[in-house]
Order: sequence, then C-alpha cells, then structure tokens
Amino acid sequence: MTALASRSGRSTPGDTRRRLVVIGNGMAGARAVEEILARGGAVQHRITMFGDEPYGNYNRIMLSHVLSGEEDAGGIFLNSLDWYRENDITLHAGVRVDKIDRFAKLVFSDDGRATPYDVLIIATGSRSFMPPVEGLYTPGGRLLPGVFAFRTIDDTRGMVSYAQQDHRRRAVVIGGGLLGLEAARGLQSHGVDVDVVHSGGHLMNAQMGPDGGAVLRRSVEALGIRVHTSSRTTAILGGDRVRGVQLRDAPDIECDMVVVAAGIRPNVEVAVTSGLPVERAIVVDDHMRVPDEDEIYAVGECVQHRGEVYGLVAPLWEQAAVLADHVTGANPKATYLGSRTATKLKVAGVDVASMGLQAPERDTDEHVVFSEPSRGVFKSIVIRDSKIVGATLLGDSRKVAYLTQAFDRGLPLPEERVSLLFDLGGPGEEAGVAELDGDAQVCNCNGVSKQAITDTVRGGCTTLSGVMDATRAGKGCGSCKLLVRQVVEWAADGAVEEDPAAAYYVPGVPLEKAALMTAIREQGLRSVSAVFAALAPGGAEDAKSKMGLASLLKMMWAGEYIDERDARFVNDRVHANIQRDGTFSVVPQMKGGVTSPEQLRRIADVADKYNIPMVKLTGGQRIDLLGVPKEDLPRVWADLDMPSGYAYGKSFRTVKTCVGQEFCRFGTGDSTKLGIEIESRFQGIESPAKLKLAVSGCPRNCAESLVKDVGVVAVDGGRWEIYVGGAAGAHIRKGDLLATVDDPETVKLLAGRFMQYYRERANWLERTYSFVPRVGIEHLRAVIVDDAEGLAAQLDAAMQESVDAYVDPWAERNDPFTPGQFRTSLPLEVLPQVPVR
Repeated sequence: MTALASRSGRSTPGDTRRRLVVIGNGMAGARAVEEILARGGAVQHRITMFGDEPYGNYNRIMLSHVLSGEEDAGGIFLNSLDWYRENDITLHAGVRVDKIDRFAKLVFSDDGRATPYDVLIIATGSRSFMPPVEGLYTPGGRLLPGVFAFRTIDDTRGMVSYAQQDHRRRAVVIGGGLLGLEAARGLQSHGVDVDVVHSGGHLMNAQMGPDGGAVLRRSVEALGIRVHTSSRTTAILGGDRVRGVQLRDAPDIECDMVVVAAGIRPNVEVAVTSGLPVERAIVVDDHMRVPDEDEIYAVGECVQHRGEVYGLVAPLWEQAAVLADHVTGANPKATYLGSRTATKLKVAGVDVASMGLQAPERDTDEHVVFSEPSRGVFKSIVIRDSKIVGATLLGDSRKVAYLTQAFDRGLPLPEERVSLLFDLGGPGEEAGVAELDGDAQVCNCNGVSKQAITDTVRGGCTTLSGVMDATRAGKGCGSCKLLVRQVVEWAADGAVEEDPAAAYYVPGVPLEKAALMTAIREQGLRSVSAVFAALAPGGAEDAKSKMGLASLLKMMWAGEYIDERDARFVNDRVHANIQRDGTFSVVPQMKGGVTSPEQLRRIADVADKYNIPMVKLTGGQRIDLLGVPKEDLPRVWADLDMPSGYAYGKSFRTVKTCVGQEFCRFGTGDSTKLGIEIESRFQGIESPAKLKLAVSGCPRNCAESLVKDVGVVAVDGGRWEIYVGGAAGAHIRKGDLLATVDDPETVKLLAGRFMQYYRERANWLERTYSFVPRVGIEHLRAVIVDDAEGLAAQLDAAMQESVDAYVDPWAERNDPFTPGQFRTSLPLEVLPQVPVR
C-alpha cells in the first residue's frame, strides 16, 4: 500500500471535523476537493482520498502531448504531492476501494483497510472500452503484448517505449474519435506508420456530421495517416504478440502494435457492489447526491444525471462546483441542471470546435455551411427560431468564442447569417472580447471562465504566462491560448506586461543572450558560478539555468572555459545518455556511418563481456549499446577503444551519409568522404540544442539531408546544395536552401559559419528549425554567404577556436573529473510516485 499522509497521518484528539472520503483521485475528484477547499472546507472536513494510480492528480487531456513528446510526463500533474500535504489531505495512491458499507459508513479498500466516513464522494471516472475482439487478450487475461489502451500515464509510457523499438514499424489505432486521432498523431512522432480503423461512417462522428468528417479525413490523411471508415476490427493476429489485425469486409493489416481508443465506459463496479442505483452510470440528483443517500455524492464521468453521462471536462467542473456548495453548505440552493456541451480542441494538430446539433432535425431549421476541403476548413451552423442550436468549426476557430456564447445564452442573431462564419464586421469579431459574459468559458480543458481570468489580471497579475500559471487557462490542449491572450489584454486595458523572463537566455540571469554574452566577455566570467555571482540577482544560483550557461560559456571560451560539473546534466557529467531505468546508452563514433570488421568485433565483444541487454542501430547510422550501468562506463569505453559519438548532449552529434558516387550508380558526389570530413572537423562542438547533419550523394536524398539541421546534397556539375533548418522528429520541416557551391571546402566553410552564427544567436534549446524561420533565410544568406555584415572572419575564427579545443570526453575513463563520477547509481524513478509508508 502506498500512502501520503496528512501532517499527522491520522485524526488528533479533539479534532471534531467531519470525515470526508473521496473515492477517486482523477480530474473530477481532485477538482471537487479544490472547490470544497475554496469554500473553507478544510475547517469543516478531514479529507481522505483514494486513487487507483500510484501518482498525484494529473491532466489526462495532456496524455496525447506526452505521447507525441511535446510534454514531459512529469509536467502534466495538476496538483503536486506538496498540495496534499499543505491542505492536510491523506492520499492513498495505488489503492482501490472495493466496497462501501452504507450503513456502517465504511469504505473497504484492497489494502485491507476499512476507512470510516461522514461524507462520501464517488469520483471513479471511466476506463477504456475494450471491444469484443478475438485475440485481444492472452489466455491469462492480460492484453496481448503490443496491445494498449490509451487512458493513463502508464498506458502512454508503455506505448512510447514499445513504439521506440526499431523493429516496431506500423501501428493500428482502433477508433477514429478524438482520442484515436490524437493517438495516431502521437505515434507518428516516433516514426511509426499508422492506420486508423473506425467503425463509424466518418471520423469523429460523435462530434460532427459526414461533411465535416470528410474534410477532417482529408486533413488527417494529408499527415500520412491511413484511414479506414465503416470498418470493424474482428481479430488481433499474432498469438504471442501483435502481428496484425483482421477487418470485417476488408484485407488484413500487418502491424506491430494496436492502440484501442474505441470510447470509454463509466467505472461503476464499487457502486453496483454496494447497492447504489446504477443505470448507464451512478444516478445522481440535481445536488449531485446519490438518491436516498444524504451523505453520498458522485461527480464526473461515472455519473448519470437526468439520463445524461458526460465525457467532457467542462460538465465535470460545473458538477464539482454544485457538489462543493452542498458539502460545505456554502449554497444549499445550488443545482446542477445539466450541461450544454461545447468543445474546442486540437485534433492531430487541427482546430476542431463542436456544439449541439450537427445537422438540422426539423424542416424549419436553418443550416449555414461553408466548406473548403483544400484548406481543411469546414463551418456549419444550425439555427432554430433564430437561435443557434448547433455548430461545427474545423480548421478555423476564430469565431468560436462568440458562437459558444450565442449557443449557451440564446443570443439574437444577425439577419445576415454569413457574418456568423466570417469576420465581416458583425457580431463575434475577435476584437469584441468585451462582449463575452463573465461566466463564458474560455478554457474548456481546465474550466476557466472569462471572469476568472479577469479577476486574476485585476488582482495584479498582468503577464500572459502569469495568468496561465495562476488559472491553468491554456494549459490543456492549447487551442484557447489566443483567446486567453485577448481576454488578458482586455482585462488589463491594453497594459499587458511581457513576461521579462521569457526573453532571458536562462531564467536565473535577467539578461537577453546578446547582453549576457557582452557582460560575460567584459567581465571575463569563465565559469557558471562566476556568472551567477556577477550577474544574477543577489548572486543567487538557479539550477534551471546551469546547463544553458555551461553550454554558452564553453562555446564562448573554448579551451579557457572553467568546467564545474554541478552545472552539467547527468548525461554531460558521465558522457552517456541516461535511460528510464537509470542505466546509460553508449554510442561510439562512426564517422559517416562507416565502420570496419575490427570495430564490429570489438563492439560485439563488449556487448558480451558486460551483458549489455540491447544492441541496436540508430537513425544516425551508428550502433547503440543500451542498458550500461554507470560504473561500467569507463571500462566499456576502454574496451571499445573508439571516440564518443556525442549522442547525449546539446551539441554536434553526427553526419548521416549515403554511399555516394563510389558505389552507387546514381551518385554525383562523394557524400561519404565529405560527411566524414565534416564530422571530423566539428565533432562535439557545444550548441544551444542538438545538431544533426547529413550529406546525400545525389538529389534522391537517401541520407534525408533536406530534414536535418544542416543538410548537403550533391547535384549535377560537381556542385553541392546546402540546406539549413530542417526537422523530421516531433516537428517536420524541409530545410531552406542556404547556398549552392562548387566544392566541398566551401561546404565545410559555410556549414561551420552557419553553425557558429546559430550558436551565438539562438535561444537556449531552440532548434535550427525554429531559429531559421525566426531569423529568416534571406538574412542568413546575406550574413553567411555574402558577408553583408562583415562577420564572416569573426565567425570562422570563433568556430576554429572551438574546433581546436576538442577533447574526446571518453578520455576521462583514465582520469575521472571527480571521485564519484562513475559510482554506482540508483535506479531512476521517472514519475513522482507517492512514497511508501
């Protein structure tokens, strides 16, 4: 049993507060407790919470961002473990409640505990619906290896781990709703080909009609996702693991993994077992009470109210507020009468808004439609008795705020209906945020109203980031950020302050990059601690700033930089990439992807000698040894007798090459030779973010040069094209053509000059695919190629200093920088699990 206790962990003598027990630590349960605390409930109640998962409360809406790599799993928690302590809440995490004794007022949990209550809240949420598909489970009742639900952090982590294994090439997502499309897009970011199989006639059929679904399908397929509608999965093929899916009335699809996103079902087992009224979900009245049970309430996706079950966030927030009013007595007359559901989300990168009816139901209903499939835009409004009763917006959400309010409030509509869809000077112009009611919902994901944002601004918070942190507005799917900014600007009467820290190179030193570098040079600051002492407020050190400063100083001072290891991330301290279990990944250098039989034998011998659990080929044409304990790193490096491949830091990493003209019959340039020369020159140079390069021997581009930070392509006539700012990871961008040159020496010169300009001017962690469009390719050509600002010699000299200062970091195997540099490390805990009591 895992538990996080209150300050005492149990009631103290004389504590007369009522015992409030909450079954469920998800978004609805935690929100209900937040609402109770906001009404002074901590004075009235001693709160205990139970949760199935061994973590604090997190935002499930953000799981798709975790899957795609846009968000770290630890960054989606809504309430830290300190929040439970500070509010005197006892949390039993990773503990399931099996039964409620309504007469003795006890809840029984699977850790053998019987917990008494005076007031009980059931917030058990929902679970993934697993359709009756043959082969979905093993004979032991577990999901077949390679089959995943998509509901929890653990589900998401499992999917990422499975998808990142090189032999996982293709996935099938069962379900073409919101969650299924998000899962498909997230899996794509790991290099997996994805098919979506949907039993409905069109995508997201619960939120939009066939016309909108057709436009959405076109947008989704443009991303490279294959879509199969009106198609049902009948079996998972494989036996021991996933090898494919069988479809009804369609050919089988070969695949390595299956994600089931076919809807959700309320978790009602504890209510059924305990004799509470359950139909589609746990029945509640307008006070969120379970009928005939004065002290039992329910909230969230496990609830059925007036025949409706809601799977969206906004109704959950409304329910939680009414429940808290009754539990605390703050407003005994509060009633929940149901929700008019309106959603505004990003689905696979596409803005989607949906509310009410998706098509006319009566002959007298008006239907206003605009469709532009080539741009992925679809707009539809259903009007009845001059009131909006439904709307769908796809690919253009500028009118959502007004339409949502008109839908909720029944606002009068203009005679010229087209102005409802376009900005023609009519109602709902985005500049007219002032017309929104105070209780109009701005952020659906976190239930934040215009009034909440306004109160925060007028309470003294006048930066956009500050308001977002204080209210959580814009912290969900992100589709409302523009509207949040507009409300903040309106509430501040135009006096919005830019968050100064957003412009700082690192948060702990209040200077932009150019000013920071000038101060460092003028004062001769050659170590991170010296920078903090001289330039940080009060000389205070900031842990979040150390890595960025260390990289900057090493770039600026080269061999004169004073290395302080506490300024480095663990990867840079031990020159290897840490893995989720605390072991490390070792990638030796193989310039241009070229190796020898002797090197291959040494790698194989090392893998055998140190029982390395996985040896895999990387996308950069190298060999990765995974699962190496920290204490073994020096011996592994020594036995390999190869230089570091820099696969772990914010630095120049590798140059991918094709065979080139020596062996390939299409080759027009010696890409392998040039790639090796580039890597030999720039190996390991520090950078604000990682740098990946490639050289292709002909325009067929087998080395994928067009989507690298710097890419080089041989063309006819012995010439070379240089591309910069490409990407093919979580972001996809074709690089911009910097120059076409006549010889390899000029390639190396301009590539080095570009990288130095980037190193000196990019923000910390800003990849070239963001830097290049921000600065502009025309400006870069003028500076790098034409020397329009007279910086070329300076850039070349600065790069040469860094090149001359190169030292293979794996040489530290013979002379560790600190005595504990390679001591045994403890296993890594990835997420903030509740400590065991």
